[in-house]
Amino acid sequence: MKKSYFKGWAVLVLMLLLLLPQALRAGRFNVRDFGAQGDGRTLDTDAINAAVDAATELGGGTVYFPAGVYPSFSIRLQNNIRLLLDMGATLLAASPDDYPGFGYDAAEPNVWGDSLEYQDFGHSHWKNSLIWGIGLENIVIEGHGLIDGRGLVKHGSRKPGLGNKAIALRACRNVTIRDLRIFRGGHFGILPTGVDNMTIDNLKIDSNRDGINIDCCKNVRITNCQINTPNDDAIVLKSSFGLGYARVTEQVTISNCHVSGYDLGSMLDGSYQTRQEAAPDKGAVTGRIKLGTESNGGFKNITISNVTFDHCRGFALESVDGAVMEDISISNITMRNILDSGFFIRLGRRMRGPDGVPVGRTARIQISNVTMTGVPPRYCAMIMGIPGHPVEGVRISNVQMLVDGGAKSSQAAVVVPENEEGYPDPMYFGDLPAYGFYIRHAGDLQMDNIQVQTKKTDGRPAFVLEDVSDVRLSNIRSGASEKGQALVLRDVREALLLEFDGWERRTFQQVKSQRF
Repeated sequence: MKKSYFKGWAVLVLMLLLLLPQALRAGRFNVRDFGAQGDGRTLDTDAINAAVDAATELGGGTVYFPAGVYPSFSIRLQNNIRLLLDMGATLLAASPDDYPGFGYDAAEPNVWGDSLEYQDFGHSHWKNSLIWGIGLENIVIEGHGLIDGRGLVKHGSRKPGLGNKAIALRACRNVTIRDLRIFRGGHFGILPTGVDNMTIDNLKIDSNRDGINIDCCKNVRITNCQINTPNDDAIVLKSSFGLGYARVTEQVTISNCHVSGYDLGSMLDGSYQTRQEAAPDKGAVTGRIKLGTESNGGFKNITISNVTFDHCRGFALESVDGAVMEDISISNITMRNILDSGFFIRLGRRMRGPDGVPVGRTARIQISNVTMTGVPPRYCAMIMGIPGHPVEGVRISNVQMLVDGGAKSSQAAVVVPENEEGYPDPMYFGDLPAYGFYIRHAGDLQMDNIQVQTKKTDGRPAFVLEDVSDVRLSNIRSGASEKGQALVLRDVREALLLEFDGWERRTFQQVKSQRF
């Protein structure tokens, strides 16, 4: 009798477990149990947020998306939430035009962006996004599904209902985003601001503007990602004033990634088309890795390694709003079909931020083991400070460059504008007077084992140095075919040349103007 009694209870418990919705078993909350249809037509916003709320009431859990297409407006993350998009699941950013009366959450007020305009609209707001969270911890967004930002806009607008980011997080910690595909993510595919302890791994992003913007964040790992962004930057580290104060972006590693500027969608579909010739800023298609432009708080302890570039702009390291940029290491990079300068290191004085902030500075920047092809004839690698504020502490070694060449000799005589307060991008400095490196307003510079070659005969010198002090060039092969085209020194102090095109050793205390 006793045995039969317990057997009956066991059967009853089993039946109850089978009848319970999945939301109450194993911490997994299936959005379909909360009313999501996943049919690509029915708006599933309320059902998804109800699943998030239910998980939160029990202390957290996994909000699960099985195969299907889920149109949605803003999804509001909470603590201890994991969004899991299974294979075949698409989270589709809805368009307000398709669902009259519905839209994304309103952009929250932010005086630092709205009236003071220390950074643009996109960097100043987070709630007007497909997925957003503020002040949270322990967040995971993952799976082998797709986030499709079809209904997101690519610009900043206060029109009610519009959203312009796929994932936006502010002041969060312990965040992981992995294994997803993101297609056309709006202004930003992923925008974390003031987020600490973040891992981004194995993403495939093919987007119509920025891929990943890491802003004012600490302890971030970006690994194994493929990011294609023809219209804007692929991976960007920034330190804006969006939080209302200057915060350093630091302790960031980027490794084993690929960035490109193929036609939109052609990375994800595997066709890798290159028909688009220009980005919206009228420069070449973008797709690069950059530090800046927003640079109020600075960049420290950054490592970028084992990255491939193809059909895009090159590296840009920029401090123009008072940032300190130091302890930066870039290594083991291959760059093919580069469409601008390849290397662009810029210290300027745009100073978009509170008054009284001094011009920034640089220290301990190392670039090594780089191969590069491309670089059109109007460009070259660029290292440029401004008068009285040199770029300092740069070390470049083991670099092979095969540039397009073909510029006329008249280009060697151009005067490059200072553009001290302007937007920092190679295209705003016009045609450049060197085919290898143009270096101006720099100090404490060392370059070793550099080889530059041109595909076509070029009328410019390989290296031009202006207002440079304490410079050492060693083991250099300029590729110059004529005398006077290897190196031009103007207002150079304390220079040492070792094995430069076969010269054993040359030292200069001060050179007003000389060609070699």
